[in-house]
Parts: sequence; structure tokens; C-alpha cells
Amino acid sequence: MIVGQIMGSLWATRKDSKLNGLTFLVVKPLSYNDASENLDYFVAADNAGAGIGDTVLVTTGSAARASLTGSDVPVDAVIVGIVDSIEMNHE
Repeated sequence: MIVGQIMGSLWATRKDSKLNGLTFLVVKPLSYNDASENLDYFVAADNAGAGIGDTVLVTTGSAARASLTGSDVPVDAVIVGIVDSIEMNHE
């Protein structure tokens, strides 16, 4: 899974019919070291009601499709949760 921050929305009027009704959000992966500047943004279907600025939990691959109603939906990243807080032990 990936922890990320919602940076924006994406609209696509022409798309596969299986994608109709899904909301697409632009996610910036979060890293808690100096490498975070080099991580690429990606698009994920929203299954949690997230909004811009939210920190989210994203699942990818076949687990992403399993989190949606139909397992034949052509997505490879789905937002499955909105993060309330993160605790880390920095050693």
C-alpha cells in the first residue's frame, strides 16, 4: 500500500464504460526521507470519499480491483482509506 496526499482531481469525459461513476484523484506519494522529492504523481480511483489535501491510503494492482464493486474495472490504483494520523519512531 501507498500513503499519499491528494493534490488534485482528474476528469475524463471519454473513457471505458466500466469507469463511469468513478472519481479520479491525483495522488502524490509521501516518503518520510529525502527521496520524497523524486516520487511521481499518479491517478487513483477514489473509493473512500477523499478530497484535495487529504492524506490517503492507496492500494494497487489486483487488490485495487478487488476493492471495487466489479473486479473487471480497468484500474491499477484505488484510494481505500483516509488517514487520520501517522505515528513513526525515527531512529
